[in-house]
Amino acid sequence: MNSIGKLGAMQQLIKGGSGRMMPATAMSDDSILVKKIVAEHNPEGIDYDVKPLLHVVEDILSRSTLTATTAAHTHADQVEDRSHHVGYTSMLEALSSKIDRISCEISYKTLGGVDAHSTTVSLFEMVTIYKWDVKIVLALAAFALTYGEFWLLAHIHDTNHLAKSMAILKQLPSIMEHVNSLKPRFDTLNDLVNVILEVTKCVIEFNSLPTQYITQDMSAYATASNYVPIASYWTVRSIVACAAQITSLTTLGPEIFTSTDAWELSTLTFKLRNIVEHLRQLLDSCHQDIGKKMDAEAYQMLRDLFSRSHTDNMKVLKALIYAQDDILPLYDGVTKKRVSLEALRRKNVLLLFSGMEISTDELLILEQIYNESKAHAPRMENRYELVWIPIVDPNSEWTEPKQTQFETLQESMSWYSVYNPSLIGKPVIWFIQSEWKYKNKPILVVLDPQGRVSCPNAIHMMWIWGSAAYPFTSSREEALWKDETWRLELLVDGIDSEILNWIKEGKYIFLYGGDDPEWVRRFVREARRVAVATQIPLEMVYVGKSNKREQVQKIIDTITREKLNTQYWTEQSMIWFFWTRLQSMLFSKLQLKQSDDEDHVMQEIKKLLSYDKQGGWIVLARGSQIVVNGHATTGLQTLVEYDIMWKDPAEREGFEPAFKNHYDKVHSVANPCCRFEFSHSMGRIPERLTCPECRRNMHVLTTFQCCHDEKIDEDFFVSTVAPPTI
Repeated sequence: MNSIGKLGAMQQLIKGGSGRMMPATAMSDDSILVKKIVAEHNPEGIDYDVKPLLHVVEDILSRSTLTATTAAHTHADQVEDRSHHVGYTSMLEALSSKIDRISCEISYKTLGGVDAHSTTVSLFEMVTIYKWDVKIVLALAAFALTYGEFWLLAHIHDTNHLAKSMAILKQLPSIMEHVNSLKPRFDTLNDLVNVILEVTKCVIEFNSLPTQYITQDMSAYATASNYVPIASYWTVRSIVACAAQITSLTTLGPEIFTSTDAWELSTLTFKLRNIVEHLRQLLDSCHQDIGKKMDAEAYQMLRDLFSRSHTDNMKVLKALIYAQDDILPLYDGVTKKRVSLEALRRKNVLLLFSGMEISTDELLILEQIYNESKAHAPRMENRYELVWIPIVDPNSEWTEPKQTQFETLQESMSWYSVYNPSLIGKPVIWFIQSEWKYKNKPILVVLDPQGRVSCPNAIHMMWIWGSAAYPFTSSREEALWKDETWRLELLVDGIDSEILNWIKEGKYIFLYGGDDPEWVRRFVREARRVAVATQIPLEMVYVGKSNKREQVQKIIDTITREKLNTQYWTEQSMIWFFWTRLQSMLFSKLQLKQSDDEDHVMQEIKKLLSYDKQGGWIVLARGSQIVVNGHATTGLQTLVEYDIMWKDPAEREGFEPAFKNHYDKVHSVANPCCRFEFSHSMGRIPERLTCPECRRNMHVLTTFQCCHDEKIDEDFFVSTVAPPTI
C-alpha cells in the first residue's frame, strides 16, 4: 500500500476508532448509547458458565505482552491446561462459532472505516440471546484470538519457519524494528486490556449473585442492574478500540499509531476504571445485603436444628463449626495434628466459647479439671471431649499478632480446638449470644451424644465442684446444689489444703480481705488479742479482693514486711480462683433460676460479694461452720469492743455466739444495703434480685463505671450506694 492509501486508511481508522463521527448528544448520555442495546437484549434463558472460557482468555492476554516476547527465548512457559474444566468442551462447542464470527465482524468493520459506536452496536446485535456477562466474554475471546495470534508470532517468528512466513504477511519484522518506540503504546494498550478484564469479572460476579436472596428492597441491586448494560457497552467498545489498534498495526504498519490513538485508549481506560469503581461499590452493597439475608437464614436454621432431635451430634457440630468436608476443621491438642469432626461423633461434647482474652489461670484450672474428669470418669461414660471455639469480631482485621496470640493459646490446650477462628461465622456468633447468652466471657456449653444441650453453661459448676460435676449437665448441677450447705469448704475447696486441715481440727478460722493496709494491721492485732483473751485456737488468712490486684499485692507486701501474725495467699491465681468460684456460685444459681428469697446459700454469697465491693470483708468459721459472714468495718468494731461489750457473754456462752450476737447488734445499727452492677459481658443478667440485707426487691439501674485500674473487665460490680427507698 502506498503512502496515499495508508493516509486515507488512517483517516478512516481515526474516525472509526475515536468515535468522533458519533453525534454529540449520543456521547453525552450513556443511557441513550445503550437504549437500542437494552431494547434488543433478549436472553433465551440458557445459563453459560463463562468462567473457564475467561480463564483461557485471561491466560492469553496475560502472555500477550512485550515483556513476554523478550523472555520467550530464555525459558519455556509452564501453562496450566484449562481445557479439562468441567463443561468446558460443551461450552466451546456452543460458542466457538460465535467467537469466530465476532472476530471477523470486528476486523471487517474496522478495516471498512465504520465508527466504534456502530461497530459496538453491531456486535451486540449478534449476541442478543446471551446474558450480559456472556456478551462481554464472547467479544473479549474474539479479541484474544487476534491479539494472541499477533503476540504468538512475535514470540516465535525468529525460531519457527512457519511463524516466520506468517509474520512477514503480518508485517511483524518491520513492526519489531520499531519495538522500542512502540513500547509506550503497547503499555497503554495493555493497561486498557487489564481494566477490561476487571469490568468483565465484575459483570460475571454480578450475574452470579444468588437470586433467591435478591428482593425488591435491595436498591444497590436495582441500580447495578441498570448500570451493567452501560458497563457492558463501554467494555465491548473498548475491546473494539483495542482490536482496531492491532488490526491497523498489522495491515497498515507501525506508522498508523498516532497521538490520537493513545489519547483514545487512555480515555477509555479512565472511563472503565470509573465504571469498575462504581460496580465494585454496588457489588459490595449487594454482597452485604445478601450476606445479611444468608446469615439470618443460617441463624434460623441453627435454631431449627437445635429444636429437633437427631440420631447423633454431627449435624449440630457441623452447623456450629464447619459444614463442608473439604478441610479438617479441628486441631488435636494431644497429637498436634488436624482432624475431622468425626472425632466427636456420638460423644458428650463440651464446647468452650471464648475470645482471645481467656486467661492463663482459667486455662490451667480447666486443664486440671479436664484431666481429672477423663481419668476418674467410669469407662463406659468416658466418651466426652472438650473443644475450644474461639470467638473473634468478624468485622475486625485479622493481623499477624492476633494469629500469633491464637496459635500460642491453641498450643497450650490439651483438648480439641477449631483450627482457625475464621471458620466460625456470624450466624454462629449470633446464636451463642442470643441462645446461650455469650458476652465475651468464657462459657462451656454441654451437648449430649445426640447434639442436645445438656447444660447452657457448665463453666460455673466446673469452677465450684471441679471434676465432681461430671458429666456437667444441668441435672447434675441441681443435684450438687441440693446437697450443698453454707460451709467453709464451699468457699475454699480445691484452693488451700491447709485450711481444710484446720477445718478437720475444729479450729477457729478468719478469712478476710480488703485493700486498706491500716485496717489489715488493726484487724490482725485485735483478732489476735481477742483470741488470746478467749483462749481459742485461731488461724487467719488474707484472701485479698475480687479486683485491684496491685493494691492486694501491696497488702501482701505489708504483711510480709511487718511480719503480721497472719497467713496469706502468695499466688494471685489462688485469689483469682477464690473469687471466680464465688461469682460462679451466684451465676450458677441464677442460671438454674433457683429461689432467691428462701435460699440461704444464695443470700450469703451475695453478702460476701457485696462486702468485698464495699471495701473489705470477714468470714469467721469454727471448723466447717461459718459463724459470721460480714463487713470489714463492722467486724473490726466487734473485736475492738470485746472488753467493754461482750467479754462476759463470751465467758458464759462461748466465743461464737457472743461474737455473732454483738456483730449483729453493730450491723443492725449500720443498716447497710447493697447494690449489684452486672456487666453486660456476664451474659445472663437476672430480671429480679433481692437485697441480701433487707430482702427487698432491688431496683434495676444502668451504670457506667470506669475500670482503668484493672487489667481485665470484671464480670460484675457491687457498689456501696444504697438503692432509693420506696
